[in-house]
Amino acid sequence: MAAALQTNARATANRFSTTALPNFSSGKHRKKFEAVRCSLIGSPESEGSRRRLLSISLLASQLQFLLPPNNAFAGSLLDKYVKRKKLDPLEVYVPAVILTEMQIKDLEKTLQVDKPEFASCRTLLRSGPAGSLRVNIRAVAQYASDAGNGKAAFNDVDQCLRALEDLDSLFLRASRNNPDASVKLMKAKIVDALRALDSLLNTVPPEVLDKGRAIADAYNAPEGEADTQPEIVDPELKQLESIL
Repeated sequence: MAAALQTNARATANRFSTTALPNFSSGKHRKKFEAVRCSLIGSPESEGSRRRLLSISLLASQLQFLLPPNNAFAGSLLDKYVKRKKLDPLEVYVPAVILTEMQIKDLEKTLQVDKPEFASCRTLLRSGPAGSLRVNIRAVAQYASDAGNGKAAFNDVDQCLRALEDLDSLFLRASRNNPDASVKLMKAKIVDALRALDSLLNTVPPEVLDKGRAIADAYNAPEGEADTQPEIVDPELKQLESIL
């Protein structure tokens, strides 16, 4: 048996030895090799495929640096290469931010009861004006940046969003009976969010802020009180109220 294995091994070695390969230096094999080589290199289809592969590789290498990581929150590098959408007038965003501020204050009141409905609190945090808070406060911060107060304004935006994200996480954990998610921590996050919103609104010109508060108060007033309030005669305020 050993002799048979040794014989098979020699046969296998001979099968893959260099002497078993065709000799491309000979004239017969050289012609075949050159013909195949020319057909591969000179083929228009092959050249087109190589160009397409090169283009795809270059595109992939560029996207590697442009695309954000999975855990990016504050915006991606790709945003720098996308034309910024033209903002609406500042007067459009301010009333919505003020209404969200009122909504967060109402949310704090719902935590005063013995057994708060934390799942409902999460829903309230995503509904109404609060649902578009991210867009609205970034627009206000952009106007502040155009006026030279961008650093402080965008810092307020980050602090507000971070506090609300933490608050949402606390609501979720509390709805799952996590003892670490206390109402005290929730109230602290609400205070942080309101403080950041107040600071951001301080960057708004006083006349715009006053108009925004008037619209927010009229929008948020109970139905009976709204009928007794003086009619808004400013056409611009009427237009903004209709938008809200």
